[in-house]
Amino acid sequence: MKDLLLGNSLWALVKQSDVVTKIVLLILLFMSIFCWAIFFYKIIMFRIKRKQLLEALPSLKRVTSIEGLITIANRFANTLAGYVVAKSLVEFKHTMQSVDGIKNIVVTQDSREQIAGAVDQVVLDLVATEESYLPFLSVSAAISPLLGLFGTIWGLVDSFVKIGQMQSADIATVAPGIAEALITTLAGLMVAIPALVMYHYCINQVRWIERQLYVCADQIDDIMRSVCIKEN
Repeated sequence: MKDLLLGNSLWALVKQSDVVTKIVLLILLFMSIFCWAIFFYKIIMFRIKRKQLLEALPSLKRVTSIEGLITIANRFANTLAGYVVAKSLVEFKHTMQSVDGIKNIVVTQDSREQIAGAVDQVVLDLVATEESYLPFLSVSAAISPLLGLFGTIWGLVDSFVKIGQMQSADIATVAPGIAEALITTLAGLMVAIPALVMYHYCINQVRWIERQLYVCADQIDDIMRSVCIKEN
């Protein structure tokens, strides 16, 4: 019953607030909705990609030849690991100097380094894609308290102006205006705290994916090293 009354009183404060306060609350509401939408989307995608990487990495670690990489690329197509392997094979095709059957490919040291550089760039691009929308969470966590503080200062100024006009400073006159002013600070914190937690959770997931992708890149580099034949 007490919670219900508190909710009603908060809603009454929102309804009786001025236009600026309502605009601040509306902005904070949209920021909160967008933050939660990003978070749930990222959670779903992280779980899918985490599962894909955990399935692909053991298979990739058993590969010792170019033919094995081709098999991995086909088996794990449309996954992050499969994409990295496919891109490395494309770069391998572009940089190899001669082909006399798949088992007699000549790969120079310079070509291998070029392939490794291209694979690293692919990993960086994938990580950048995984980090998309995350800056919004970080910005929301930083800006929300400031927006709430702005709304509070605005409300306090408006309250003091009304107190001056009414020429009365008793608790019955001051309390509603102060409560109305503080509602935006409460809303700002309700947006900022979850957004900060969401951001750090998502960043940790991205860093895990990044580490696994570099494991893929290192494994590909080892395979390229194994087929590398020194130049005459």
